[in-house]
Amino acid sequence: MKGKNPIVLCILCLSFLAANFIFAEQDVPGSKDHPLLTRMSNFYIQDYEVKDFDQMEFVDNQGNETKVEGKRYYISHYINSGVQAPSDLQILRNFINAIQKIGGTKIYEERYDTYLKVEKAGMVTWVHVHTWNDGEGYDLHIAEEKKMVQEITADAKSMAQDISTTGKVAVYGIYFDFNKADVKPESEPVLKEIANLLKQNPKLKLYIVGHTDNIGSLTANMDLSQRRAEAVLQVLVSKYGVDALRLKSQGVGPLCPVVPNKTEEGRAKNRRVELVEQ
Repeated sequence: MKGKNPIVLCILCLSFLAANFIFAEQDVPGSKDHPLLTRMSNFYIQDYEVKDFDQMEFVDNQGNETKVEGKRYYISHYINSGVQAPSDLQILRNFINAIQKIGGTKIYEERYDTYLKVEKAGMVTWVHVHTWNDGEGYDLHIAEEKKMVQEITADAKSMAQDISTTGKVAVYGIYFDFNKADVKPESEPVLKEIANLLKQNPKLKLYIVGHTDNIGSLTANMDLSQRRAEAVLQVLVSKYGVDALRLKSQGVGPLCPVVPNKTEEGRAKNRRVELVEQ
């Protein structure tokens, strides 16, 4: 019997090894797992994006769409070559169990999606897991809820320019608790700029106009906006020395929105104070 060609044997051996070898792919450069969650076994990160402040679509426990704002992560995973993919349900259950083990909750679940929430160390984290291609891939959409750090502050000069151009200026950064009219201490930077505006323009007289969103009754919102406008006027007079004769307060509730009130983002823009030239 003739001996087998060693080259043929080598090729057959390599072919056998290749057929049974799992190729571990490399994570996309700069990517990493989120601190709260490890990944499924035999998956790598194929796409990765982090935004310090952005908006993510989420759903409530009835499946209705809502928005979450904060630090947003997008981490897309794909399975290594040569590995049998888990089922969509297996992936979703793994993440549901992981979140529940650290005190989180499942908000909503569908065939290829689950929506999770965890409150830990003073932070609310929202997680949307989406599976695709029969379990070969899954995406994590994660938002660490927080308010945006305001980097652009309306100063006296820019407010004066707006009033000169349009007769009014919308002012954000004057804060109140829900359904209350007490001006919160963190409003001080904006109030100082309004006082500077009046000091630098001694002939300027202003209406302080309060605006609300459309949540609640018209009567309640009209009353709330009036009380808030009056509170701003009183603080400017008592704390910043503005002449009360130069100011008048008026509340218009939800009657003058700048955008539709259909989203929380829109309602936040409509909750404002406007300075209108008399």
